[in-house]
Parts: sequence; structure tokens; C-alpha cells
Amino acid sequence: MGTIPAMVTSSNRPSLKLVGASNRNVKVLQLKVDLHGVQPKVWRRILVPASIRLPKLHVVLLRAMGWDGGHMHEFEFVDGSYGVPDPDWPNEALSDESKVTLNKALGGTSRFTWTYDLGDDWTHKISVERVDSMPAELKLTFPMCLAGAGACPPEDVGGRFGYEEFLLAIADPSHPEHDQMKAWIGRPFDPKAFAVQEAQERLYEIEV
Repeated sequence: MGTIPAMVTSSNRPSLKLVGASNRNVKVLQLKVDLHGVQPKVWRRILVPASIRLPKLHVVLLRAMGWDGGHMHEFEFVDGSYGVPDPDWPNEALSDESKVTLNKALGGTSRFTWTYDLGDDWTHKISVERVDSMPAELKLTFPMCLAGAGACPPEDVGGRFGYEEFLLAIADPSHPEHDQMKAWIGRPFDPKAFAVQEAQERLYEIEV
């Protein structure tokens, strides 16, 4: 087994917690999350327990990427799709995500996708880069963001094509939509900006 990669830490938020002696090891997964089809590239590297359930993984992905949440989402694995069932619009092809862990959904595979905002269709390609074991007496108390690059696109910008147009508009003062887009975003926006500690601060709130 490999060793657990270096983790982002905070002086008042230890990343590991002693919870009691045991001979049992727990599985930890290092995931690479790539936002498909955007430039500059946007990606994150995160660390989560294999036993994490998909609803909580959804929140981890939102926080690590920088999405606000509030839109529908869907996981796609080799054996099928998972999400939040809508009683008003039954979908037999969509399984209830609350009933499955990441380890079970993977089923021995190493790749899956997570789509956020089914209207804008933000597809994230996710791969398992490492599988490590951690002594059970040490517990990962919250997910870790180990690395990343690129700013998360603004919510409701219109998917990857809308994002491309948005970047062109804000970068060019002569663009006919420059002022409109600057007013819409309401803040400076650097598509290459990413701070791993800021992502980690958002993850500290999630217990795993």
C-alpha cells in the first residue's frame, strides 16, 4: 500500500483524529476531478473515505469546485446512474443516491462522472488516482483538497459555451457585452485563480 499523500492542514483543525485502537484499516480514495470542456482547465484533487455516501460526496464536490449548489445533479458509473429521485417525474434509469456508498457504486472501477446543473450541463470527469489504507484508529474527520487549478465558472453562465462567451466579453472592453457581463458578475473574475486553502476552508464544515 502507498502512503497517504501530504494533506492541507490548519493549526486549529487537525486533519486526522485519534478515535481508538483497532486492527481494522479503512480505505481512502484520492480523486482527480476535471471539469470537462473548459479553458483554462479547472480541476481539483481531493481525498475522501471510500465509504462516503453519494449525497455527501455531492456536497464535497460542490465545495471543492466552488459551486453554490441549488441545481440538480447526477452521478454516472459503469453500472448505472444515481441521483435524487423526483416523485413527480419517476425515472427508472436513475437509482437513489442515498442508498449507496462511493466504494459500492465504483464496483471495482476507477472512473465516473458527476454532472452538476442539468441545464448548464457541467460534466466533471472523476478518476480514482490512488487507493490507500488508513489505520482505523486514525479517522479522516473531513475531506481534503490537496491541489487544483482554475476558477470555478459562475453559476448560470450558460454552460461551457456560455462561459466561453463570458470570458471573451469580460476580457475585451470593446466587446458589445463587456459592460453587461462585468455588471452581471459584479466582482473581479480571474479564470486562472485558485487557492487550495480557500477550497479547504469550505470542506472543513463537512464531517466524514
